[in-house]
This record gives sequence, structure tokens and C-alpha cells, in this order.
Amino acid sequence: MIEQTSRPLFGAPERANAESLIELALAEDLGDLGDLTGKATIPEDATGSSRFVARQEGVLAGLPVVRMLADRFGLSEGFEDDRSDGDPIRPGDSIARVAGSMRAILAMERTALNFLQRLSGIASLTHRFVKAVEGTSAEILDTRKTTPGWRMLEKYAVRCGGGRNHRVGLFDAVLIKDNHLAWLASGDDPIGRAIASSRSLAPPGTVVEVEVDRLDQLDRALECRPDIILLDNFRPEDLAEAVRRRDDRAPGVLLEASGGISLASVGEVARAGVDRISVGALTHSAPALDIALDEDGSGSIPV
Repeated sequence: MIEQTSRPLFGAPERANAESLIELALAEDLGDLGDLTGKATIPEDATGSSRFVARQEGVLAGLPVVRMLADRFGLSEGFEDDRSDGDPIRPGDSIARVAGSMRAILAMERTALNFLQRLSGIASLTHRFVKAVEGTSAEILDTRKTTPGWRMLEKYAVRCGGGRNHRVGLFDAVLIKDNHLAWLASGDDPIGRAIASSRSLAPPGTVVEVEVDRLDQLDRALECRPDIILLDNFRPEDLAEAVRRRDDRAPGVLLEASGGISLASVGEVARAGVDRISVGALTHSAPALDIALDEDGSGSIPV
């Protein structure tokens, strides 16, 4: 049984992202002529109602986007939520109902389902990772491995599934990775120089994180006291040793594990004692959740 997750915030950044994507989606789907099939088969004044129904167990995400679509198609008065984002859903559950012009309902159907299925798929996979680390102190985070143009919505879906967001982009945090260190490797102390430079350049309060892939690099990073150290592709036994060294030398520094972490391995990684686990698969490999739109029948809007 999937448990209720906390209510995520669908705020101004998510709404702006949704608005831009809705514009693109409707332009590519309706073109200049609109829904030719709907015009050919459905009378202009025909009304009816339909339900968005779950076909698969998972966690719901994307309902505010569907409501925005309904408003675009003049269906806002006939749109009613049966569930909320972050809710667990099971096959047969009614997610939302929409009533009004049947031409409008069918014209928005595919676009609405594309948003619901994609975002609910991310929320559902995230929830599985979160459940897999229950009983540990580790949090599950996303990465920047998102679909171009979808970042705020996909990160919102991660929150719907109980995960946390890593940095949004290159502008809101510092993450010194292996290629940055490789560029500095010709000089002395690349880790120390990179952290010091980042502290001096970034606005006050900016999180500074550095990636290491060996324990000797970890030792130097701990001396420099970044906010977070990313342990890239460490074996579980090396993660445990990294936690021991951190606890002994710099207990205020957070440790984050990343690199090829799957549902099969995430529990062992979490039990090593790390604080954070970042998983690119949450957004780049989440399968769509099966959701459908079922008509209630032809005719007028039911009372």
C-alpha cells in the first residue's frame, strides 16, 4: 500500500513552467486548424463529462497543470478534483472529473494525459526510492538530469513523491565536479583552491559542494569545510569509512552519495550513514504512470 506523501507547493515557478509548456504542447497538437477529428464527429453544441482514472498504482502529480488546461479550453467550471497531488492512487481511482463541451474535452485529452502520466511517473518512482531508505537518516534528492524545459515541473513531481530537490540550476548553488578539479589539477591543491574561490565569488549563503571519488580527496575536502561533499561512485564500505572520517573531523559537513544508484542498491547506500542520496533516474528514467480519460457517456452534462 502506498502511503500519503506531504502536500507539495505548486507555486509561481511551477505555474510559469506549466504555462510555457502548455503553449508549446497546444501549438504542436492543434496547429492552425484545431482538432479535425473532433469537428468531424462531435456536434459543436454537444456536451458531456469524463473522468481521469488511474490504471496503475502510484503517486499522483500534475493535477494543477490539468486544471490550467481545463481553463484554457473553457472547462474550468466543470472541472472537479477527486484527488490531490501527492496522493496515492490505485487502479480504478477517479482522479478528476471534467464536464462541458465534448469537443473541448477531447481536444485537451492527450495533452492533459501527457502531463499527468509523466509527472505521476516521476512522483511514483521517487516514492519507491524514499520507501527503500525508510529507517535511515538519508534523504532522496533529484539532479539536473531533467527533460529540457520541464525542470520546475519535474522537480515538483519529485516533491510529490516525497523526495527533495537538489539545486535548480548552475545559478543557485556551487557544485565543484571532477571536470572543474581536472582543470585545476596542474596547480597545487585543486580542491582547496576551488572551494576558496567559490566562497569568495558566490553570494553569501550560497551552498558550496565538492565532488570526490577517492578517500584521499575526501580527507582534503573535509579540511576545507564545504557545506556538502559528494561521494561519487563509492563502494558501500568506502561510504561507511567516509562517514566515520566526517564524524571524526568535520561533523557539520553533509555527505551525499551519487553515481549509478538503483532501487536495488539504495538501501545499502543509505545504511552506510550518508545524509543525502542523489538519483538522476528519478527524472531521466521514470516510466510514465498509466492514467486514462474515460467518458461517462454521450449526451448532456449529468446533474
